[in-house]
Amino acid sequence: MWVVATPIGNLADLSRRAAEILGGVEWVAAEDTRRTGRLLEQYGLRARLLSLHEHNEASRLPRLLRILAAGRDVALVSDAGTPLLSDPGARLVAAAAAEGVPVSPVPGACSVTAALSVAGFGADRFVFDGFLPSRDAARRSRLQELAAEPRTAVFFEAPHRIAACLRDLVAICGGQRRVVVARELTKVHETLLRGALEAVLGQVEADSNQQRGEIVVVLEGAPAREAGAAADDTLRALLGEGVPVKQAARVAARLTGGRRNALYQRALELARG
Repeated sequence: MWVVATPIGNLADLSRRAAEILGGVEWVAAEDTRRTGRLLEQYGLRARLLSLHEHNEASRLPRLLRILAAGRDVALVSDAGTPLLSDPGARLVAAAAAEGVPVSPVPGACSVTAALSVAGFGADRFVFDGFLPSRDAARRSRLQELAAEPRTAVFFEAPHRIAACLRDLVAICGGQRRVVVARELTKVHETLLRGALEAVLGQVEADSNQQRGEIVVVLEGAPAREAGAAADDTLRALLGEGVPVKQAARVAARLTGGRRNALYQRALELARG
């Protein structure tokens, strides 16, 4: 079984290897068969398409596992980009692997890494948070967590909520934290807005076109002093609940991205105090 990355916009971004795999398999499990059908037609490829999306993945598993058990090749694709990144397919991959079916990736386009590559922030350490919650209170709560994150944060946002999202970020982070709003990457109407949060918010509010299409947001990591304060708050909360020092440091490291050894020493200081 193959997990195949497809273009996120420009169809010319399909790799030669991906085209060879899609042209050689008997079945393609696709999130949207019409969209994948157009991609295959563009490259003159023929394969039998079977829909696999969030609403039918569980019910499709038995059929796909039977196809794989019969020795037939299956390629898994999403609507665009690399499957399983905020897309369905995890159940199929896990079930196939559990049955001993070899599962191989065919890497390619990915909106997350594409946005990071042009953001100009440090991309050696980053967190990806998928789609933000649609409800205002839940979105703000998630943004509070990301605002304290020392690593670069990447997430998706719906076009009709991007202005509200940026307003929330200005309120939480202040207007000077750097951000990149990458819209319609690799497509005809691709735009990249970069700069301080307040300035980018102004651009989005002034131009309704910036509130359309598919959007990836890249947020600069929190300054060290803010990240340190967030780590202290996390440690205090954990220690206050009776979590042992070593475990508190481990959990705080995972939540804040801080170094475990440094957090362990800080947790010891807080516990003694």
